[in-house]
Amino acid sequence: MSRYWSPIVSKLRPYVAGEQPRIPGLIKLNTNENPYGPSPTALEAIRQAADDRLRLYPDPTATELREAIAARFGLEKDEVFVGNGSDEVLAHTFQALLKHELPLLYPDVCYPFYPAYSLLYDVETIEVPVDDGLRIRPGGYDRPCGAIIIANPNAPTGIGLPRADIEALVAAHPDAVVAIDEAYVDFGGESAVPLISRYPNLLVIQTLSKSRSLAGLRVGIALGQRELIEALVRVKDSFNSYPLDRLAQVAAAAAIKDEAWFETCRKKLIASRDGLVRELEALKFQVLPSQANFVFARHVSRPGAALQTALRERGVLVRHFAKPRISEFLRISIGTDEECARLVFALKEILSA
Repeated sequence: MSRYWSPIVSKLRPYVAGEQPRIPGLIKLNTNENPYGPSPTALEAIRQAADDRLRLYPDPTATELREAIAARFGLEKDEVFVGNGSDEVLAHTFQALLKHELPLLYPDVCYPFYPAYSLLYDVETIEVPVDDGLRIRPGGYDRPCGAIIIANPNAPTGIGLPRADIEALVAAHPDAVVAIDEAYVDFGGESAVPLISRYPNLLVIQTLSKSRSLAGLRVGIALGQRELIEALVRVKDSFNSYPLDRLAQVAAAAAIKDEAWFETCRKKLIASRDGLVRELEALKFQVLPSQANFVFARHVSRPGAALQTALRERGVLVRHFAKPRISEFLRISIGTDEECARLVFALKEILSA
């Protein structure tokens, strides 16, 4: 601790991002990055925008990007908010929409930024236990609350809820914002976006980092009726008027419009995921049903932390969370078929020792 710190700083438990090592030859399956590159049209948009205009500030309202997103989802541009990655969008959501007199509800197994933001913004929370299969229990949210946030598919489990369950949850809490974090929805989940026109309390948050392969540009979006979007804009403009640079805006707009590239890469990744699940199950892993670009798996007899260490020694990075209920699991991002094969080879070597 330092005498210069504000009182809140010593209480924080910051989110720990996945390792980003600079070691040649590693198989990097620890941060859920897409193994396939961005849309070629997005890269060309960056090349064209990297000119004299970089001396100028970007559009603070990201109008072209919001129009592209709105057209893709059948919304109006005023129903679209963009930020510097979905983590920033989530931060603004916690501050603008999730802090109330009654507590915020979220699962006890969830994206670790939820408890981190709750501490940062002094949001009272109640963690709703997932069931023994690590599935979210919609019935557990049948209680008074100020707001609800759920990742769907959930992180780090990858398990998704059907849209009907999300709608029931939103309808049951008309006076509370229900935020659905859909970072991984494009890999098999059911998006709640079609519900937005009917529910003024629904906010859907997505990212271009995963299915659009733009993790390096940091573009997140929120979709909802104007009242919710206006709250996010007011917080954003009180924090940073220019969260998205010029290159990010043009690349993201191009990526959103390139549906063919998106669909091709999405299908390839899903096929690789299904193949990896079969390989892991043959090695006696329990693999949770995933609708994400990763799998969450534990071995019947080998501890998760030991497996992570042994894999790293063989040049393969996966993620381990030393947290209650999930400490034996590994979160394994889906790589190319070659990368998945190297993972399986390393696991066979470890398990046969």
